[in-house]
Amino acid sequence: MKNQSISENLIYQRKLNGYTQEDLSEKTSVGVRTIQRIEKGEVEPHLQTVKLLAVGLDIPVNDLIVIENPKEETIQRKWMLMLHGLPFFGFIIPFANVLFPIFIWVHKAEDNKIYDAHGRAVINFQSTMLLLFIISLLAFFPFPGMNFFGTAAVVLYGITVTIINIFSALGSGTCKYPLSIPFLKFKAKH
Repeated sequence: MKNQSISENLIYQRKLNGYTQEDLSEKTSVGVRTIQRIEKGEVEPHLQTVKLLAVGLDIPVNDLIVIENPKEETIQRKWMLMLHGLPFFGFIIPFANVLFPIFIWVHKAEDNKIYDAHGRAVINFQSTMLLLFIISLLAFFPFPGMNFFGTAAVVLYGITVTIINIFSALGSGTCKYPLSIPFLKFKAKH
Protein backbone atom coordinates (compact mmCIF):
# COMPACT_ATOMS: atom_id res chain seq x y z
CA MET A 1 0.00 0.00 0.00
CA LYS A 2 1.33 3.45 -0.86
CA ASN A 3 1.14 5.80 2.12
CA GLN A 4 0.33 9.19 0.64
CA SER A 5 -2.35 10.70 2.85
CA ILE A 6 -4.53 9.86 5.77
CA SER A 7 -7.64 9.97 3.55
CA GLU A 8 -6.23 7.38 1.12
CA ASN A 9 -5.01 5.23 4.00
CA LEU A 10 -8.40 5.34 5.72
CA ILE A 11 -10.27 4.37 2.55
CA TYR A 12 -7.82 1.55 1.90
CA GLN A 13 -7.97 0.16 5.44
CA ARG A 14 -11.77 0.50 5.67
CA LYS A 15 -12.31 -1.35 2.39
CA LEU A 16 -9.65 -3.93 3.32
CA ASN A 17 -11.74 -4.76 6.40
CA GLY A 18 -14.95 -4.81 4.34
CA TYR A 19 -16.53 -1.94 6.27
CA THR A 20 -18.85 0.74 4.97
CA GLN A 21 -18.49 4.22 6.39
CA GLU A 22 -21.55 3.47 8.54
CA ASP A 23 -19.99 0.22 9.87
CA LEU A 24 -16.82 2.05 10.81
CA SER A 25 -18.83 4.81 12.49
CA GLU A 26 -20.64 2.26 14.66
CA LYS A 27 -17.38 0.56 15.68
CA THR A 28 -15.59 3.81 16.54
CA SER A 29 -18.16 6.36 17.71
CA VAL A 30 -16.78 8.70 15.02
CA GLY A 31 -19.60 10.25 13.02
CA VAL A 32 -20.28 9.13 9.46
CA ARG A 33 -20.01 12.72 8.26
CA THR A 34 -16.58 13.05 9.91
CA ILE A 35 -15.40 9.84 8.23
CA GLN A 36 -16.69 11.12 4.88
CA ARG A 37 -14.88 14.46 5.31
CA ILE A 38 -11.62 12.72 6.28
CA GLU A 39 -11.83 10.40 3.28
CA LYS A 40 -12.48 13.31 0.94
CA GLY A 41 -9.47 15.12 2.39
CA GLU A 42 -11.59 18.03 3.55
CA VAL A 43 -10.28 17.90 7.13
CA GLU A 44 -7.21 16.79 9.03
CA PRO A 45 -8.53 14.68 11.90
CA HIS A 46 -7.44 15.13 15.50
CA LEU A 47 -5.07 12.52 16.84
CA GLN A 48 -7.81 11.18 19.12
CA THR A 49 -10.07 10.62 16.10
CA VAL A 50 -7.25 8.80 14.30
CA LYS A 51 -6.72 6.60 17.36
CA LEU A 52 -10.43 5.74 17.48
CA LEU A 53 -10.43 4.87 13.77
CA ALA A 54 -7.31 2.72 14.17
CA VAL A 55 -8.88 0.81 17.08
CA GLY A 56 -12.09 0.31 15.09
CA LEU A 57 -10.09 -1.02 12.13
CA ASP A 58 -7.86 -3.09 14.44
CA ILE A 59 -4.68 -1.61 12.97
CA PRO A 60 -1.77 0.43 14.36
CA VAL A 61 -2.14 4.22 14.19
CA ASN A 62 0.94 4.31 11.92
CA ASP A 63 -1.09 2.57 9.20
CA LEU A 64 -3.33 5.64 8.99
CA ILE A 65 -0.96 8.51 9.68
CA VAL A 66 1.84 9.26 7.27
CA ILE A 67 4.78 9.98 9.52
CA GLU A 68 7.69 11.53 7.69
CA ASN A 69 11.15 11.07 9.06
CA PRO A 70 12.18 14.49 10.42
CA LYS A 71 15.83 13.45 10.32
CA GLU A 72 15.61 12.96 6.54
CA GLU A 73 14.77 16.64 6.01
CA THR A 74 17.62 17.69 8.31
CA ILE A 75 20.05 15.47 6.43
CA GLN A 76 18.86 16.86 3.09
CA ARG A 77 19.34 20.43 4.33
CA LYS A 78 22.90 19.59 5.39
CA TRP A 79 23.76 18.15 1.98
CA MET A 80 22.21 21.18 0.27
CA LEU A 81 24.27 23.49 2.49
CA MET A 82 27.40 21.56 1.58
CA LEU A 83 26.63 21.56 -2.16
CA HIS A 84 25.96 25.28 -2.28
CA GLY A 85 28.38 26.43 0.44
CA LEU A 86 31.57 24.45 -0.17
CA PRO A 87 32.55 26.53 -3.21
CA PHE A 88 33.68 29.21 -0.75
CA PHE A 89 36.71 27.00 -0.05
CA GLY A 90 37.84 28.12 -3.51
CA PHE A 91 39.16 31.25 -1.80
CA ILE A 92 41.56 29.08 0.23
CA ILE A 93 42.24 26.07 -2.01
CA PRO A 94 42.60 26.66 -5.77
CA PHE A 95 39.82 25.05 -7.84
CA ALA A 96 37.99 23.86 -4.69
CA ASN A 97 34.95 25.89 -5.75
CA VAL A 98 34.47 23.32 -8.54
CA LEU A 99 36.15 20.20 -7.15
CA PHE A 100 34.27 19.99 -3.82
CA PRO A 101 30.79 20.23 -5.41
CA ILE A 102 31.83 17.66 -8.05
CA PHE A 103 32.93 15.27 -5.31
CA ILE A 104 29.60 15.61 -3.45
CA TRP A 105 27.55 15.45 -6.65
CA VAL A 106 29.28 12.25 -7.81
CA HIS A 107 28.53 10.57 -4.49
CA LYS A 108 24.99 11.89 -3.91
CA ALA A 109 23.43 12.29 -7.39
CA GLU A 110 22.10 8.73 -7.43
CA ASP A 111 20.59 9.05 -3.94
CA ASN A 112 18.14 11.80 -4.77
CA LYS A 113 17.19 13.71 -7.93
CA ILE A 114 17.30 16.94 -5.91
CA TYR A 115 21.01 16.43 -5.19
CA ASP A 116 21.56 15.69 -8.87
CA ALA A 117 19.80 18.85 -10.08
CA HIS A 118 21.36 21.15 -7.48
CA GLY A 119 24.79 19.57 -7.97
CA ARG A 120 24.67 20.14 -11.73
CA ALA A 121 23.57 23.75 -11.22
CA VAL A 122 26.33 24.47 -8.70
CA ILE A 123 29.04 22.81 -10.81
CA ASN A 124 27.93 24.63 -13.95
CA PHE A 125 27.89 27.99 -12.16
CA GLN A 126 31.18 27.53 -10.32
CA SER A 127 32.89 26.28 -13.51
CA THR A 128 31.58 29.34 -15.34
CA MET A 129 32.83 31.64 -12.56
CA LEU A 130 36.26 29.96 -12.59
CA LEU A 131 36.47 30.36 -16.37
CA LEU A 132 35.43 34.03 -16.18
CA PHE A 133 37.91 34.63 -13.36
CA ILE A 134 40.79 33.21 -15.42
CA ILE A 135 39.70 35.18 -18.50
CA SER A 136 39.48 38.39 -16.47
CA LEU A 137 43.02 37.87 -15.19
CA LEU A 138 44.40 37.13 -18.65
CA ALA A 139 42.39 39.66 -20.66
CA PHE A 140 43.31 42.64 -18.58
CA PHE A 141 46.87 41.59 -17.76
CA PRO A 142 48.39 44.51 -19.70
CA PHE A 143 46.05 46.95 -17.90
CA PRO A 144 46.38 46.35 -14.12
CA GLY A 145 43.71 48.91 -13.17
CA MET A 146 41.07 47.32 -15.37
CA ASN A 147 42.25 43.87 -14.30
CA PHE A 148 41.31 44.63 -10.70
CA PHE A 149 37.80 45.84 -11.55
CA GLY A 150 37.01 42.99 -13.95
CA THR A 151 38.24 40.35 -11.56
CA ALA A 152 36.51 41.99 -8.58
CA ALA A 153 33.22 42.10 -10.53
CA VAL A 154 33.43 38.37 -11.30
CA VAL A 155 34.26 37.51 -7.68
CA LEU A 156 31.50 39.72 -6.21
CA TYR A 157 28.93 38.37 -8.64
CA GLY A 158 29.92 34.79 -7.80
CA ILE A 159 29.74 35.44 -4.05
CA THR A 160 26.38 37.21 -4.26
CA VAL A 161 24.70 34.55 -6.41
CA THR A 162 26.12 31.75 -4.26
CA ILE A 163 24.86 33.30 -1.01
CA ILE A 164 21.41 33.93 -2.50
CA ASN A 165 21.23 30.29 -3.64
CA ILE A 166 22.34 28.93 -0.27
CA PHE A 167 19.36 30.65 1.35
CA SER A 168 17.03 29.68 -1.49
CA ALA A 169 18.09 26.01 -1.37
CA LEU A 170 17.70 25.83 2.40
CA GLY A 171 14.44 27.77 2.44
CA SER A 172 12.41 26.67 -0.55
CA GLY A 173 14.59 23.90 -1.95
CA THR A 174 15.19 25.74 -5.22
CA CYS A 175 18.21 27.32 -6.85
CA LYS A 176 18.83 29.55 -9.82
CA TYR A 177 22.28 30.30 -11.12
CA PRO A 178 21.97 32.80 -13.98
CA LEU A 179 24.62 33.09 -16.69
CA SER A 180 25.88 29.54 -16.16
CA ILE A 181 27.38 27.66 -19.06
CA PRO A 182 25.71 24.21 -19.12
CA PHE A 183 28.85 22.07 -18.94
CA LEU A 184 26.74 19.34 -17.31
CA LYS A 185 23.43 18.98 -19.11
CA PHE A 186 20.32 18.49 -16.98
CA LYS A 187 18.53 15.16 -17.35
CA ALA A 188 15.31 15.26 -19.31
CA LYS A 189 12.21 14.79 -17.16
CA HIS A 190 10.22 11.67 -17.94
